[in-house]
Amino acid sequence: MTTILVTGGAGFIGSHLCKKLIEQDKVVICLDNFNNYYSPLRKIENIKPFLKKGNFFLQVVDVTNKTALEEVFKKHKLDKVVHLAARAGVRPSIEQPLLYQEANVQGTVNLLELSKKYGIKNFIFGSSSSVYGENKKIPFSENDNVDYPISPYAASKKACELFCFTYSHLTNLNIVCLRFFTVYGPQGRPDMAPYLFTEQIQRGKELIRYGDGTTRRDYTYIDDIIQGILAALEKNFKFEIINLGNSQTVELNYFINVIEGLTGKKAKIKEMPEQSGDVPITYADISKAKKLLGYNPKTKIEEGMEKFIRWYKENHSNI
Repeated sequence: MTTILVTGGAGFIGSHLCKKLIEQDKVVICLDNFNNYYSPLRKIENIKPFLKKGNFFLQVVDVTNKTALEEVFKKHKLDKVVHLAARAGVRPSIEQPLLYQEANVQGTVNLLELSKKYGIKNFIFGSSSSVYGENKKIPFSENDNVDYPISPYAASKKACELFCFTYSHLTNLNIVCLRFFTVYGPQGRPDMAPYLFTEQIQRGKELIRYGDGTTRRDYTYIDDIIQGILAALEKNFKFEIINLGNSQTVELNYFINVIEGLTGKKAKIKEMPEQSGDVPITYADISKAKKLLGYNPKTKIEEGMEKFIRWYKENHSNI
């Protein structure tokens, strides 16, 4: 049986991936440090259904702790690594750049070094559309210049991609860097717009909108992202960077309207100035993902948000 290490495995994307891998009868080593960026209780809820599965093993370890990390590599004969653990969020990274450098860059280099040492076959790195910065050319292509990140978070993801290339070049590691575009869906992070706006509208709270609402995001439903990760795990590319998005941009004002329609409630909007680090648009060119991974996102924003809001209503009160 294939044994796969999923770092950040109790998080939003990680827990969805663990579920699919368990269903595929893979041995899943879920590694998470349960940090307090948002409530660790949410992450525990995410993985609770897997704890009694015979092919699921939880390791509470921080990727910055190389000694503890190496124990995981020694204990489990790992075949592949999906590295999703990261300090997330553009705005908090501006306040705490050193934390982002350590968690994201040092953590990734630790995993690459151990993957080299223990003969890992495939290494998947969870990158971000943030690396494109204020790219004027749309849609964003993997060949675009990404030398101008506008937040420490984006800079950390770009740095990780560079380390991934270097390790692939110098070693036998096969590495794919997947640039995720605004992932949303059930169990989504509470600091992201889909969760925040749903909660504020549902509870009649004031919704803070930065700017005039004309910014656009390429919202990508979690099931589509997982399909892309699973496809990448089955490939043996020496080194590739691949966008995983929906390739459909959604204006912020329309996004709010969708939530209003699905909840049957009107948003109480408070407009604030645009925030530093935010970009006006994210828009994925997914032709490479289609060609190399057979990637085919199917979920439109209206359908995806309907599923998310259903989950939110069923779960938000007891978390």
